[in-house]
Amino acid sequence: MPKNKDIKKVLVIGSGPIVIGQAAEFDYAGTQACRSLKEEGIEVVLVNSNPATIMTDKDIADEVYIEPLTVKVLEQIILKEKPDSILPTLGGQAGLNLAMEIAETGFLEEHNVKLIGTTALTIKKAEDRLMFKETMEKIGEPCAASLVVNDVPTGEAFAAKIGYPVVLRPAYTLGGSGGGIAHNVAELREILENGLRLSRVGEVLVERCIAGWKEIEYEVMRDSNGNCITVCNMENIDPVGVHTGDSIVVAPSQTLSDKEYQMLRTSALNIIDELGITGGCNVQYALNPDSFEYCVIEVNPRVSRSSALASKATGYPIAKVAAKIALGYTLDEIKNAITGKTFASFEPALDYCVVKMPRLPFDKFISAKRTLTTQMKATGEVMSIANNFEGGLMKAIRSLEQHVDSLMSYDFTKLTDEELLEELAVVDDRRIWKIAEALRRHMPAAKLHDITKIDLWFIDKLQIIVDMENALKRGPLTKELLKEAKRIEFPDNVIGELTGHTEREIKELRDEYDIHAAFKMVDTCAAEFAATTPYYYSVYGSENEAVETKDKKKVLVLGSGPIRIGQGIEFDFCSVHCTWSFEKQGYETIIINNNPETVSTDFDIADKLYFEPLTPEDVESIVDFEKPDGAVVQFGGQTAIKLTEALMKMGVPILGTSAEDVDAAEDRELFDKILEQCEIPRAKGHTVFTVEEALKAANELGYPVLVRPSYVLGGQGMQIAVSDEDVVEFMNIINRIKQDHPILVDKYLMGKEIEVDAVCDGEDILIPGIMEHIERAGIHSGDSISVYPAKSITPRITDMIVEYTKRLARSLHVKGLINIQFIVYNDQVYVIEVNPRSSRTVPYISKVTGIPIVKLATRVITGSKIKDLGYEPGLAKPADYYAIKMPVFSFEKIRGADITMGPEMKSTGECLGISKDFDEALFKAFQGAGICLPKHKQIIMTLADKDKQDGIDIAQRFEALGYKIYASRGTAKVLKENGVHAIQVNKIGQEAPTLLDLILEHKIDLIIDTPESGIERAKDGFLIRRYAIETGVHCLTSLDTAHALISSLEHAFNNKELTIVDIAKL
Repeated sequence: MPKNKDIKKVLVIGSGPIVIGQAAEFDYAGTQACRSLKEEGIEVVLVNSNPATIMTDKDIADEVYIEPLTVKVLEQIILKEKPDSILPTLGGQAGLNLAMEIAETGFLEEHNVKLIGTTALTIKKAEDRLMFKETMEKIGEPCAASLVVNDVPTGEAFAAKIGYPVVLRPAYTLGGSGGGIAHNVAELREILENGLRLSRVGEVLVERCIAGWKEIEYEVMRDSNGNCITVCNMENIDPVGVHTGDSIVVAPSQTLSDKEYQMLRTSALNIIDELGITGGCNVQYALNPDSFEYCVIEVNPRVSRSSALASKATGYPIAKVAAKIALGYTLDEIKNAITGKTFASFEPALDYCVVKMPRLPFDKFISAKRTLTTQMKATGEVMSIANNFEGGLMKAIRSLEQHVDSLMSYDFTKLTDEELLEELAVVDDRRIWKIAEALRRHMPAAKLHDITKIDLWFIDKLQIIVDMENALKRGPLTKELLKEAKRIEFPDNVIGELTGHTEREIKELRDEYDIHAAFKMVDTCAAEFAATTPYYYSVYGSENEAVETKDKKKVLVLGSGPIRIGQGIEFDFCSVHCTWSFEKQGYETIIINNNPETVSTDFDIADKLYFEPLTPEDVESIVDFEKPDGAVVQFGGQTAIKLTEALMKMGVPILGTSAEDVDAAEDRELFDKILEQCEIPRAKGHTVFTVEEALKAANELGYPVLVRPSYVLGGQGMQIAVSDEDVVEFMNIINRIKQDHPILVDKYLMGKEIEVDAVCDGEDILIPGIMEHIERAGIHSGDSISVYPAKSITPRITDMIVEYTKRLARSLHVKGLINIQFIVYNDQVYVIEVNPRSSRTVPYISKVTGIPIVKLATRVITGSKIKDLGYEPGLAKPADYYAIKMPVFSFEKIRGADITMGPEMKSTGECLGISKDFDEALFKAFQGAGICLPKHKQIIMTLADKDKQDGIDIAQRFEALGYKIYASRGTAKVLKENGVHAIQVNKIGQEAPTLLDLILEHKIDLIIDTPESGIERAKDGFLIRRYAIETGVHCLTSLDTAHALISSLEHAFNNKELTIVDIAKL
C-alpha cells in the first residue's frame, strides 16, 4: 500500500544525552530516519536534548528543538508546531517512555496527533511485563516462570517457590538498569529495592534464572500488510546472564543447527505478527544447549542497539526502512539502497562473519567492580568483519584501543591452575584471555565449557589462536605459516614478538611472499546482486573486490573508534561534517572507522567506507591500495591524532595543521618556548619521569599541584595532589601503563576556566564564541557546566583571550581547528592547554552560534581564507541566547566507582538548556540532565573545611525556598552560627540515625558533599556518594554546581511557562 496521504508533518523524539545503555546507536538510527522522511517530502520536527550529535543539526530536520525531554516541553512543541504524527520508536527507551507518558494523558487525541510506526497498545504489549507474558502464553511461546512484584515480600515468597538463582528485571528501564541475578535472599532484597525505585511504574519481574543457556537474538522487520522478514540473527558468546550490550556478539549465529535456526526464526515472525509491530523489532531468546527447549527473554518494539549492529553487519538500513514503513509503505515497495535493484522484502544473506566487542569503562574507574551481569556497563562497542571467526575476534580486540592486540595481552601466568579455574567462574571483561591461558596449560576444553558455559565451538576457535601462537614461537617462519597467521588476522607486531623479528621485518617478508590484504564488499545478498555502495572489509588469502578509482582527488578521513568516556559522539559529528564538506568541494572521500553505532559508518556518508581497526598496520593496507592525496586527523579525537606519525611514514600528506606543530603543543619544552615568544603566561611546571623527580618538582612549586601524563584525551590519569603521599600514589597509578612521554607536574591555579574553539587559516582566526565553566578550574572541562556566551568576564579579559588565541594559532601555524583552555586568575589570563584539533565543544558551539565550524575548518584545510568564506575575522558577535551545556553521568550503572569530580573526565554525555534568560537556560539544562526538584524538600550538606564558609549562602537560599537541611557535625555547627536551622546527623559508624539511614529512607532530594582534597582518605564521603547514586539521589561534589542549581530553582519558583527555541532558525 502506498504512502499515507494524511501524514505531512512528523515529530521525531530523540533519545537524549548519552548514558550507558543508550548510546550513539539511536543518534545513527534517528539521523537515518529523518533523512528518509525528508526524501518523501515530509516536514520533520525533532526534539532531543543532546547537543553533541549529528541528529540535532539543522541539516537533518526542518525544525530542531534541543530541549529537555519532558511531557511539558513536548506539549509546548506540539502546540507551536502542530504536527499530525509522532514517531516514537527511534529515540530508544527514553523516546518510547516519553511517548507513552504523553499518550496516557489524552493530550494527543485532543490535538489530533497520532503515534505512527507502532501503536501505544503494541508498545504496552511488549514493554509491560504482565501483558507481554499473557501475549506469549496466548500464542504458545514459552517464557521463563515469572511474577511481576510491587514490593519485596512478594518477591521473596515467589523466589522461595521457584528456587534460586532468580533474575530481576524492572519494567520500563534501559540497559537492564536496576536488574541483576540474585543467588540468595540477601542479594534479592538489595537488587529488588533498587529495581523498584528505578522502574517508572514500580514493577519488577522476578523470573527463573536460565543463566548458562545460549543467548540468541533475531532482528526482524514487519509492515502494515503483515509481510515479515528476518534481517539478521546474532549469537552472544557469553551465555544468558550477561547483558547483550556487554557480551561479545557474533553474526550470523555460528553454533545453531539448521533446525534450531528455523525454529527460532519461525517463533520470531510469529511474535511480531501477534504484537502487530510495524517497523523494526528485536527478539531475544534463551536456548537450552542440550535440547530444543527455548524461551523468549524480551522483545524491543523499537530500533535498538542490536538493530544498529544488524544494520552495519548486513548493510540493510533498518532505520531508513522502518521510517518508510511508518509512512504506510510495504516492504515490497521499498528499494534496497545498497543494491539499488532488490527490494526491502529480500532477506539479507551473509558470506562473512561479524564480531562485536564491548568497550568497557574500567580504565576510568579503577575502584569499580569488573564483573558483568544483566546490568549493562559498556560505554561503546567495536565491530569487525572477516571471513572466519578467529580473524574477526583478533581484529575486534585490536580495535578496542585498550592496549590489547592479541589473546596474550593480559598476563595470567602468575596464577596457579586452581586460581585460574576459580577466576574462570567469575564473569568479567577479561574472560576470553583467561580461557586462552587455560588452553595454553592444556586444560581440557570440556572442563572450561562446564565452568563458563561458553559453547565448545568458540573454545575450539580460541584453541586455534593459541596453537598459532605456539607454532610461531617454535618457528621456523615459513611462507605457509605466515600466510595462515595472517588469514586469522595476527597483526605484524604480534608475529614479530613471537618470532623475534621487528614489525617492519615481518612487513618486508610479506611483501617478498606477496601476502597482502584483499578487500571484500558488504552487499546484503552474499554476492547474488552487485552492490552500488562501496562498503569494504579486509581479508587475507582471497581476491580483491574493491574498485580502483583515479578520477578525483582522494581524501582519507580517520574516524574516532569506539565511544568511551572522554572521546564520545562529538568526534563523529566532526568526522561526518568534514566528509560532507570535502564531498561538496569535489573530493572523493574515504572513511575508516570501526564503530557500528555511529553515523560516520552509515553506508551513504562517504564515497567509500572501510570497516577496519584504526591501527597503523590496518590503515597502511588501505593506503597502499587507495593511494590517497591526503589524510585528515584533526576530527577523530586522540585516536586519529595518534596515527599522524604512521601516516607520514607511509607518505600520506597530513592536511591542515602539520604534525610538528601538533607535537609542539603537546611537548612541554617546545610549547614553553612558543609561549615565551608570544608573551603569554602559564602556570609554572616541570616535566618528570620518576617519583623522586615528581616530589622534588612538587615541593619546589608548592602544593596544590596538578600531575598528569602528556598526550591524553579526557584528562586521563590527571589528578590534583595536595601532599607528598598523593604525588607518590598518583605517579604509581600513571606508571602502571608504560609511559613513552614524560609526566607533567604543574602549579595548580584556582581560577575561572574559559574555553575557546577557533578556526585559523594561517593568518586570521575566527572565534565563534567564548565559553565559561561554572565549576572552578580543576574539574575536567567535559564534566563542568559550560555557559555560552561567557557571562562574568570583563571586556579587557575578552580582548586578552582573543589576542592570545590569535598569537597561539599563528605560532603553531594552525590550519583548521584549535581549542584552547584558559584560566582567569587575579585578573590575568593564563593558558592551561592548547589542542590543535577539534574538541568536544565544537558541535554545541556550532549549533548555538549558527557558525558551521567544521565546514569552515575543512574549507580552510584545503586552502580557502576566512575572509573569502564570508566571515569577519576575530570574535563573532554573541548570540541573543544563553546556551548551557550540562554533563550527564552514568554512575548508577557502575558499582563501586567514586563519583567525585576532578581533572579526569567521568561523564558519558551531555544535554543543553537554551533561552534568552540565563536562569531559565540553567533550569532547562538541569531538567534535561534529570534533576527535577523539589520532591521532599530535604537536603543533606557535608562540606570540607575549606568550603564551609562558601556553603553558608547556599544553605540560606535553600532554607528560604522551604527546604529542611541536614548536616554532619562540623558543617551543622558553622551553619547554625550563621542563622541556618541545620539538623545535625551522625556520621556513618556512629549510633543511628546516621547520614546513611537518612539516605536509605528515600526522603532526600539532594546531597551536597564536597570531599577533602587529595586521595579519598575518608571512606565516609565515598560511601555517602555511592549510596546517594544507588538510591537515585542527586549528589553534587562542587559548590559551584550547587550555586548554579539554587539559582535555577529560585527561577523555577516563579513557575513561568518555559520558552522553547528552534535552533534551525538561529
